[in-house]
Amino acid sequence: MRNDLKAAQEVVELITGGWRAQCVYSAARLNIPSLVDSGCTTDEELAVATKSEVDGIHRLMRLLVALRVFEGDGAKGYRNTAVSALLKDSPDSLRDMCLLYGEEFYTAWAFAKESITTVTAGFEIAFGEPLYQHLGQNPELSERFQLAMKAGNIFFDYVPDAIDLSGKRFVDVGAGPGQLTAAILGAVPDARATVLDRPHVIEVARENLAASVGLDRVELVGGDMVEEVPPGGDVYFLCRVLAGWSDEAVVRVFENCGRVMAGPGSRLVILDRVVVDDYPTVLPALWDLHLLMTNGGRHRSLADYTALLERAGFAVERVAELPAETTAIVAAR
Repeated sequence: MRNDLKAAQEVVELITGGWRAQCVYSAARLNIPSLVDSGCTTDEELAVATKSEVDGIHRLMRLLVALRVFEGDGAKGYRNTAVSALLKDSPDSLRDMCLLYGEEFYTAWAFAKESITTVTAGFEIAFGEPLYQHLGQNPELSERFQLAMKAGNIFFDYVPDAIDLSGKRFVDVGAGPGQLTAAILGAVPDARATVLDRPHVIEVARENLAASVGLDRVELVGGDMVEEVPPGGDVYFLCRVLAGWSDEAVVRVFENCGRVMAGPGSRLVILDRVVVDDYPTVLPALWDLHLLMTNGGRHRSLADYTALLERAGFAVERVAELPAETTAIVAAR
């Protein structure tokens, strides 16, 4: 009996996905997109610039041309595509994400079977300690992690379109490097912000916000969202910060926000991917499993969030869809 050829091809493409990812990572690590952009375009030129063997560069680039990451050939020269342009060593590129995913996170995924069967973070199995503890001991990796998170937040510019923030003070809870705050303040001139995160992360946010939108409309607060959040906000954003926390901790964060909101018109807004079991799409399901591999966390469904919000005295008012399969859940008390 002959195999289903289409199904066999799909199997081959699935099981070689890691190879493709590592080739893209290798090009980013060798900084090939930036080299091509600077005019270093042939196999020989790239080999010299990256201190590599010409044969290895040629074989790597041949595959990446086939994958449409680059165009051209090794004799006449390669050209960047829109994909490889996003991997250049430049601000707001996806290079840091690519490096993190191709190194530490790729190592964590090597323990996928053990992680899935024990519901233990693959990162912890691989490195012998939890992700955030490891980041705290490795400043260079921690910076790359923050830059990777920043690069992955491509939906931030669309948040002001989904939620009216004109004339309002919003609180960015667990703000990380402050990219969401910068996107909102850049789009809404009369909005004001309070930014909350751990003290060492707040310093990163301070630097980033000072360089982008300035600090005249920003209050920066170091703290722990599970303990308390800053008072007086019209809108409280929880953007991609809940996946690693237990249900009990998430309810406490919701309650903390509810206690200190400015008034009846205030809203709590969750920005995250939500998973569904009926007709699931790839990106939320993939990122849910990735959370298990990295920090032992999970993405929740809309029903999960609704139940947790209700425990904290909130009701879901509306749901808005954002790019990159991200959902905005707007809740009121």
